[in-house]
Amino acid sequence: MIRIVLPAHLRTLARVSGDVELEVEPPATQRSVLDALEARYPMLRGTIRDHVTLQRRPYLRFFACEEDLSHEPPDAPLPDAVASGAEPFFIIGAIAGGSGPAPFAVDTRGQEG
Repeated sequence: MIRIVLPAHLRTLARVSGDVELEVEPPATQRSVLDALEARYPMLRGTIRDHVTLQRRPYLRFFACEEDLSHEPPDAPLPDAVASGAEPFFIIGAIAGGSGPAPFAVDTRGQEG
């Protein structure tokens, strides 16, 4: 049994309230997990992977066992802890942005003069 943690917007779309649990034939890979997820929740097709290329959508990342698996080959085996259900497979919406100053910073120190 593989546990999948979806971001809130995909949980809403799939109409699930918590983790998703799926049976996946070994070896468990990103491709086999996503194939099983899309088969059980067809409304998710095209939201995680492109319909045609089956490549991961931009701004989505895959994590497991504290590792970013987003750039791993889709047929590479997932960690044993994920395959056994001990650890979840996370699908996370990436956060874009920077830490620089605001483009129109305002001086709020109230200088006199």
